[in-house]
Amino acid sequence: MLSQSHVTNGTKLNFLQMLKKGTVINSILTGSCPKCQEESMYFEKNPYKLKTLYKMHPNCSHCGTHYEIEPSFFYGAMYVSYGVSIAFGVAFFIITHYFLNTSLGFSFITIVAGLIVLMPVVARLSRNIYINIFIHFDKDWKKQS
Repeated sequence: MLSQSHVTNGTKLNFLQMLKKGTVINSILTGSCPKCQEESMYFEKNPYKLKTLYKMHPNCSHCGTHYEIEPSFFYGAMYVSYGVSIAFGVAFFIITHYFLNTSLGFSFITIVAGLIVLMPVVARLSRNIYINIFIHFDKDWKKQS
């Protein structure tokens, strides 16, 4: 029979394995090149520096992947952004209304404030998710370069 520590350690191990290089989750959360995951796609890693929020390298310096696949490619990330914002909004509502037992008005204010504060994070996550739909990790990228 497994003890509680084995289950906890197994869960942590599985979660950490999901974050290792070569996974889509790693590329999405770190903003790294989806093909090689060797460098950040963005000039500035901090999304709260709003002047450089969308400023990206045109190509990966390691594998040469061109990030903007076609003109205005990242307009499609707006649709992903909508879904990500809804997910955050629902999470804010559940936490404030059901776990903290606040009123509907306060929950609404929390949703609006939370989404405003997280706007740069949502924008980056949406771009990262969108590009990872079209470009996939290639463990053999060095052989092809």
